[in-house]
Amino acid sequence: MKVFVTGVGGQLGHDVMNELHGRGIEAVGSDIAPSYSGVQDGSPVTVMPYVQLDITDKAAVERVLAELRPDAVVHCAAWTAVDAAEDEDKRDKVMAINAGGTANIAGACRGIGAKMVYISTDYVFNGQGNPDCRDYAPLSVYGKSKLEGELAVSGTLEKYFIVRIAWVFGVNGKNFIRTMLNVGKTHDTVRVVNDQIGTPTYTRDLAVLLADMIGTEKYGYYHATNEGGYISWYDFTCEIYRQAGYTTKVLPVTTAEYGLSKAARPFNSRLDRSKLVRNGFTPLPDWKDALARYIEILRDNGELPDGGMRGAATDRLQG
Repeated sequence: MKVFVTGVGGQLGHDVMNELHGRGIEAVGSDIAPSYSGVQDGSPVTVMPYVQLDITDKAAVERVLAELRPDAVVHCAAWTAVDAAEDEDKRDKVMAINAGGTANIAGACRGIGAKMVYISTDYVFNGQGNPDCRDYAPLSVYGKSKLEGELAVSGTLEKYFIVRIAWVFGVNGKNFIRTMLNVGKTHDTVRVVNDQIGTPTYTRDLAVLLADMIGTEKYGYYHATNEGGYISWYDFTCEIYRQAGYTTKVLPVTTAEYGLSKAARPFNSRLDRSKLVRNGFTPLPDWKDALARYIEILRDNGELPDGGMRGAATDRLQG
């Protein structure tokens, strides 16, 4: 099998490339950057094939995929800066990447008969009142752009996997955990919202699932976050500090008390993951276990000291 992976400069794309490399699967990565350093985790640097690609350039997308002719495309590239997406001068670019770029990938996949995996998000739902988060009513520009991407894929292809995830964290990029750990170094107290509920997704665990998926024909929509009970951002922060050995105090606040962000967040991001088991896929491990493995990597990389830490100021944060 030959796999083409977009967005390899990000958290998930990086881990998908590592997972495919570990399985001995031929993989070609792409991103908008001129170069890619290759597989790095757990082994000496191994340079893998890389193609610089702007997914909003339809002709370039069609040319690259026609030349490479992969059996599957794992489409991780996306605009993910949720608040910045609300800026008037950014909205067209967000839609061009998340909707138009995805449509370009889907069309090129159809042209060569390739399977496609599209990574979507809990933000396509309104997250209000429905325990399974099934009502399409995105509250933000980012959410609308990702829903448009879903529709482009499902309207173009028959051989597709649309995988919705939430609260993403991984080694190769910024995320909520890294932010909270950095703030906890210099603050005695942080304020974090406790009325937005969901479960995290560790990109290393998700990469394993995606590599499993592309070897099947069990197409359709899936929800894939780590297992474990549903939590708030406040609960998540408390566990982050507990596992990291921080003494920083976490104060729960409502979204209203925290203050409005540019982009509205779903209050209810509980995603029903049962279809994974019904179709024979292994669920992602418990999020606390994922967090422990992630923190261990940060320690090994020197980002987190062995002992606990505590600062001397206050701050507030929202996921």
